[in-house]
Amino acid sequence: MSTSICFDFGNTRLKAAIFKNKELELIRILENGSCQEIETLLNEFHPEKTILSSVIHHDQAIDDLLAKGSKFHLLGPNTQLNFTTPVGKPETIGADRLAMAAAAVAKFPNQHNLIISLGTCITYNFVNIEAAFLGGSISPGMSMRFKSMHEYTALLPLIEPSNDFPLVGYDTKTNLLSGVILGMAAEIDGIIGAYEEKYAKFNVLLTGGDICYFVPHLKKRIFADENLTFKGLYAICEKNN
Repeated sequence: MSTSICFDFGNTRLKAAIFKNKELELIRILENGSCQEIETLLNEFHPEKTILSSVIHHDQAIDDLLAKGSKFHLLGPNTQLNFTTPVGKPETIGADRLAMAAAAVAKFPNQHNLIISLGTCITYNFVNIEAAFLGGSISPGMSMRFKSMHEYTALLPLIEPSNDFPLVGYDTKTNLLSGVILGMAAEIDGIIGAYEEKYAKFNVLLTGGDICYFVPHLKKRIFADENLTFKGLYAICEKNN
């Protein structure tokens, strides 16, 4: 049985996905991404291949550990991809955005694809019909918006996200929930609409840890997959190992 582990070190969470025989079997949330924690995973699953996507400054000893225990690839500017990056300074494209684009091209080849990720930030990523990553845009994510309203005001509380709120908020909490979640949903629908005017026909792929709060409120047709980044990492891992 062929086993691969895909590591995703994001700004908010550190995660690992275990693939067996090309299928995603399980996802582990890592506590701190230490060498000891990584070594425990390697000893448990004995992967033939590993890949790391990191948008943080992680311990470089992790790279050495993964390279010692498996065929390892660090996602970066020299990674072989199933799409091109004809943008200014392609080396600055986030590893997570590369993984999402790879997954979209693998799932919907020879088509326009708009990939929207809902995490610490919202990233909009467009890959055209010729498999060229053209770029996109970045705006504050849900938690960032809640935190900024709390930290930059004297009285607004920091609240937990929830889908239990009306359009017209009746207290401070529901006002904040309605403003942030419905405001972001309107932003996403509006950005999709702007792309529709320019490109007409394309797929919209929605991913990220916060998608559960937005899928019920979006009017545009989307393909939602919380694990899209991991599926892209797996495809890149196979191509580079």
